[in-house]
Amino acid sequence: MQPSAVPDLAHTHARPVHWLATATAMAAVVALAGLMQPAPATAITEAGPGTAPAAVPAAASAPDSATAEYPLRCAGAPTRVVRQGQGDLDGDGIPETVAVVHCEAGSGTPPSGIYVLTRGEHGTARVVATLVDPALRRSVADFAVRDGAVTATLLGYSSPDVPSCCPDERERFKWRWQGGVFVRTTPDGALAR
Repeated sequence: MQPSAVPDLAHTHARPVHWLATATAMAAVVALAGLMQPAPATAITEAGPGTAPAAVPAAASAPDSATAEYPLRCAGAPTRVVRQGQGDLDGDGIPETVAVVHCEAGSGTPPSGIYVLTRGEHGTARVVATLVDPALRRSVADFAVRDGAVTATLLGYSSPDVPSCCPDERERFKWRWQGGVFVRTTPDGALAR
């Protein structure tokens, strides 16, 4: 074997202690960077004449319904958000999203679910309440989120003999957050056949 023309440099050979020291230093830098975050941004909303503008946290946006995982069993078919609305339903100053979702069907009228979403970890939407379960075989004719309440007209079937194309029942419902749960009410005369 021919000897090297350069002297042996022992410090150029990486040993486990070198890798451990490097990893420790990198972990300290990452931890320090995590502690040194800027203050949260705020947005100023325009107020009416004679009133002071209110500061609103920039992160107070409604969750994106496209990022949620819905508790639907679609037998391999994708889910589809057909309607959505946003509003502060529980009075905490942070808006929720309410989504009307069903399985993507090739034909017919697939049953819908109505879900309340909040912002989960990593900014994705998380289902926190089911207002209408698709197992009830209802479809949604109209839908709104307004004044802290969710309203919807549900179409359904008086018996299993009614074809799924032609619902023969129509009910109007309203949900409002009360005492830590969504309470459903039926306005007078809301059931029609």
